[in-house]
Amino acid sequence: MPRTPPGQTRDRIYRFVRDRLLGGDAPSLREIRDHFGFRAVETVRAHLAVLVAEGRLDRQPGKARGYRLPAGAVPRQGLAPIVGTVAAGGFEEAIGNPEGEIPIGIPPSRSASDYFALRVRGESMTGAGIFPGDTVVIDRRARPRSGQIVVALVEGEVLETEATVKRLVLTADAVELHPENPAYPVLRPAADSCRILGPVVELRRRFR
Repeated sequence: MPRTPPGQTRDRIYRFVRDRLLGGDAPSLREIRDHFGFRAVETVRAHLAVLVAEGRLDRQPGKARGYRLPAGAVPRQGLAPIVGTVAAGGFEEAIGNPEGEIPIGIPPSRSASDYFALRVRGESMTGAGIFPGDTVVIDRRARPRSGQIVVALVEGEVLETEATVKRLVLTADAVELHPENPAYPVLRPAADSCRILGPVVELRRRFR
């Protein structure tokens, strides 16, 4: 499998560290290394150094767990509407009836209206840890990048709208939507009928 681009890996590390910090438990370098399967702590240190340089983290010198969120970076709470379901399989009709709201953390510069949530059905993304019944939160303002998991909307005939959650792969002349389950095919919708609604930024799962 191709290696994950450094920027995507760094985003994942940031979200992991951010969530631990918001929970009051700063992770150690070794914990981050083990969580992501890196061979060396220096790899973690290099990613964290870039996050500090970008202003996404602060570092307190001389402390083993000295990384902190910058002042004003702590997200406030808001509610994202659950607007229906999305298929993790082939294209399925999206259900547009609101089903309630889900609490999310919102960065200071953003509003709750930038986000919405969908419930997942189908099993094409199980390799990415997304299962039927999960709820995904989508950032409608973020620009989707190749390699991200996204929700894509396809307009079919007779004004039907269909949506699916897949990994976006952009080539020179096509949009591809890749499953994370070998039992499902890669989808290649026509460019003029496919619209990416946004990347998936959170996953929620309820245990019964």
